[in-house]
Amino acid sequence: MGNCHTVGPNEALVVSGGCCGSDYKQYVFGGWAWAWWCISDTQRISLEIMTLQPRCEDVETAEGVALTVTGVAQVKIMTEKELLAVACEQFLGKNVQDIKNVVLQTLEGHLRSILGTLTVEQIYQDRDQFAKLVREVAAPDVGRMGIEILSFTIKDVYDKVDYLSSLGKTQTAVVQRDADIGVAEAERDAGIREAECKKEMLDVKFMADTKIADSKRAFELQKSAFSEEVNVKTAEAQLAYELQGAREQQKIRQEEIEIEVVQRKKQIAVEAQEILRTDKELIATVRRPAEAEAHRIQQIAEGEKVKQVLLAQAEAEKIRKIGEAEAAVIEAMGKAEAERMKLKAEAYQKYGDAAKMALVLEALPQIAAKIAAPLTKVDEIVVLSGDNSKVTSEVNRLLAELPASVHALTGVDLSKIPLIKNATGAQV
Repeated sequence: MGNCHTVGPNEALVVSGGCCGSDYKQYVFGGWAWAWWCISDTQRISLEIMTLQPRCEDVETAEGVALTVTGVAQVKIMTEKELLAVACEQFLGKNVQDIKNVVLQTLEGHLRSILGTLTVEQIYQDRDQFAKLVREVAAPDVGRMGIEILSFTIKDVYDKVDYLSSLGKTQTAVVQRDADIGVAEAERDAGIREAECKKEMLDVKFMADTKIADSKRAFELQKSAFSEEVNVKTAEAQLAYELQGAREQQKIRQEEIEIEVVQRKKQIAVEAQEILRTDKELIATVRRPAEAEAHRIQQIAEGEKVKQVLLAQAEAEKIRKIGEAEAAVIEAMGKAEAERMKLKAEAYQKYGDAAKMALVLEALPQIAAKIAAPLTKVDEIVVLSGDNSKVTSEVNRLLAELPASVHALTGVDLSKIPLIKNATGAQV
């Protein structure tokens, strides 16, 4: 058989062993467990917080100053199953003091190693950072023992060579100096503030005087505005009275105009009737006869137009017939002239130079007539000559040059033509 074991929340119960040589271990805290007689073993381990005070004496810092540091650490065994099993393997069967000694030595070793890397100012002025650094460095090592560091703080730091007291005196002097400076600045600020208060008082007084003056000016302006408003209202009332009188006069005039309009409309209606009567009378006496006369004239004009058109067509036909007859005559004459010219050309071609000579001889009298034409307008020609008269020689010269002139004009050389006797027997 066996027993039922209970355990509180501040303890852990370890039940090991069992039937058939089993190595099963059961870890229980704040509960109960069954253990067999003779073949099961039960052991307990405390889970309460353990307070440790690690102390390092005369440990040199990074600057070579020997310090004594005392800390306070709160540790406990962790309750996670794996970590609790680790803690039981290392500390089961030991009392609390033995566990404290193991953890204390570990913390002191880490504390000593960290002190050697920091300066006195870093350790003294920033203890929280120093404690945090120790906790972070030592936590993995004690964690591998199943121990958890709940807190770690620096309790005390001092030295045997008055290094920290010297730092304190320097700091005290700095603080005293800052205090004196602060007093001087406070007095200065007080003076400045007093001047500012006086200035504010004067500003307030000036603003009050300004507001009083503004109030007086506003009162006068309001009074003037009221007076102006009264005058405006009076003027508006007078103007309204005059406007009302003008409106009444306008209404009277409008009614008179309406009466005149009605009378004028009636007169216009009468005149319109008279115009209609006159128009009808004119239509009967003037327009109708005029239209008849216009129609008669239009018919006569149309007949005259037709007559003129027919005459023009007859004249055009006459001219066309005459033109055709003249064209036929011209055509016949042209054909006869062409035939004559053709026969003449054939004769000229047949007789050769003799024909050309005949043409030249026929043309010479005409040429002479054209040249002498201006002389026909002369009534008398008088030739004056002296003893040495050259008239005969000039005539002879002209006659000698005549064949050359004819040759130049016609291309016929008279000097090569044989003399021809006319009917009288004279040589030509």
